[in-house]
Amino acid sequence: MSAQKTRSDIDRQNRIVAEARRNQVQREKTYRAQALKMYPWLCARCGREFSGKKLRELTVHHRDHNHDNNPPDGSNWELLCLYCHDNEHARHQVADAYGEATPGGEHEPPSTYRPFAALGDLLQRKT
Repeated sequence: MSAQKTRSDIDRQNRIVAEARRNQVQREKTYRAQALKMYPWLCARCGREFSGKKLRELTVHHRDHNHDNNPPDGSNWELLCLYCHDNEHARHQVADAYGEATPGGEHEPPSTYRPFAALGDLLQRKT
């Protein structure tokens, strides 16, 4: 009976390993796994490096805030640490809140002031 039990234990372990490998393949297809393969393991904002168990603190941020926009080249992703990721979303929420508070939802046009527009001309005159 012990030989039979050992065989069933081996079969059970083989099933567990096979399931773990299938799950790993599925996880690697996710955008997080793809981003971790594409980009160096550091936060794009603060520059903190990650490895080992700390890698779980590195998140994938969607630049356009659309989690369904996952291009295969990763152009909509950036790796951010938990803190910078939370900060980015908080900033976006504040901007949305203030944007809705303006009359008619209109945003002010961006500044057109260009402080260095004539710098090239100034530098050429000095020489």
